[in-house]
Amino acid sequence: MIKKFKLILALCLLTPTVSLMLAAKANADESKSYSSAKRDFTLEKVVGNLDSPWSIAFISKDDWLVTEHGGKLRRVKEGKLQEQAISGLPEIQNKGQGGLLDVALHPNFAQNKWVYLSYMQREKGLYGTEVLRGQLEDNALTNVEVLFKALPKKKGGRHFGSRLAFDNNNHLFISLGDRGSKQTSQQLNNHLGSIIRLNDDGSIPASNPFVNVNDAMPEIYSYGHRNVQGMVFDPASNTLWAHEHGPQGGDELNKVLAGQNYGWPTITYGVNYGIGTKIGEGTEKEGMLQPITFWDPSIAPSGMAIVNSTQFPEWAGNVLVGALKFELIARLELAQTDNGASQVVSEERLIASEIGRIRDVRQGPDGLIYVLTHSSNGAVYRIR
Repeated sequence: MIKKFKLILALCLLTPTVSLMLAAKANADESKSYSSAKRDFTLEKVVGNLDSPWSIAFISKDDWLVTEHGGKLRRVKEGKLQEQAISGLPEIQNKGQGGLLDVALHPNFAQNKWVYLSYMQREKGLYGTEVLRGQLEDNALTNVEVLFKALPKKKGGRHFGSRLAFDNNNHLFISLGDRGSKQTSQQLNNHLGSIIRLNDDGSIPASNPFVNVNDAMPEIYSYGHRNVQGMVFDPASNTLWAHEHGPQGGDELNKVLAGQNYGWPTITYGVNYGIGTKIGEGTEKEGMLQPITFWDPSIAPSGMAIVNSTQFPEWAGNVLVGALKFELIARLELAQTDNGASQVVSEERLIASEIGRIRDVRQGPDGLIYVLTHSSNGAVYRIR
């Protein structure tokens, strides 16, 4: 009994230095080193106990926002998940693939505190993607306003898209899915299967490609998409990149251009699930853009990042694409053809089947790469 008491007393009297050593060892136990074709790196778990996290945004290198699919916006400070979720959000519906989805900060967040969220909402028994913004004050969103509703709303719980991205002119891009209704993606009189462009206050830019087209939704920037769940703007090249879930064998990476038709479901490299039968008219058609690359078999792509960090000079300009199906990150090297088109010259698959289904991939303000895993005990990992 005396020996046991002495042991407890010794543990209670650990010096701060020893305590820090033990904490460092605990972190080391949840990290692992890897080699890639370009450089070695370490993957470490930073935050756990997240309920199906979908997206992450960085207020600073030590202050992050993370969405949980079930409807909570969580805050992480100095590597610790804060107990209380951020208040001020409306009640978020959670059905199938829909729930609380992406989070993005206004490019001038430091001055205006605007946080943008995409989510699924129900009206009269039908569901659709919506986008709101609110100003973050302490641990609450204030002055909340809905900026966009994808129309029409539909039954069912799939293909909501819902990634958000800002360009160099503070335009807000919103990616959408076809909601399982294929032909709507080829119709400009609805929002489904398109990428939307708005001003930061929700108004419609006068330069949008279909503003003056009769019966067209003026918010549409591009169309012919199936379900865009990865989108990132590269400020260096002034380029919007997006990837989308195709059918079986038809996931695509696209360079998004104003007014362009990306073909779904008229053209696709995929086939009908299970039975392998043809969809649409083939893989090419005049007036419809080709993807930069496609995945067969499908990888179920998720979040995406463009690497421009001094922390990873060997990966400069690479596209990192998360994958749900094979639980990996695809590192894509790009180059230009003689006519100036982009092409993928190599693909390397990283951390396959190591940490679970990957939902988001982002480059943080510290230049490191952050990865979210989608599960009931999801986590934030960091690549350094």
